[in-house]
Amino acid sequence: MANLIPSLTLDIEGAGREIFITLKAVGNLKHTDYNAITPKIEAALLKVNNPIINLFIDGIELKGVGFKSILDDLNLGIKHNKALSKVAIYGNKTWQATAANIGNRIICGEMAYFENATAAIDWLEH
Repeated sequence: MANLIPSLTLDIEGAGREIFITLKAVGNLKHTDYNAITPKIEAALLKVNNPIINLFIDGIELKGVGFKSILDDLNLGIKHNKALSKVAIYGNKTWQATAANIGNRIICGEMAYFENATAAIDWLEH
């Protein structure tokens, strides 16, 4: 896992068309964080024709998300919506569960909230 800045780590793995992205955010996620991760995600996706993305978001230590980072997330999600197969949000806050519920209605794939990391990863892998 590459530690991009003290509060954000990103890991991208792939086999064929399938890409597994792990994002761990600590503290407050900001617009500058998206400036750090977006080029790395875009570069990985350019290497694959018609990628299938499973995304694990570890937000257990995430305190909040800035407004511009919400827009950044929305733009990234819209751009790659058709490639999103499953998105698991691992957290411990009501707003994270709400975000997963809203996202599940927006993305082409599935999105779910988990309070257990193992359950989230198992769901992504099956």
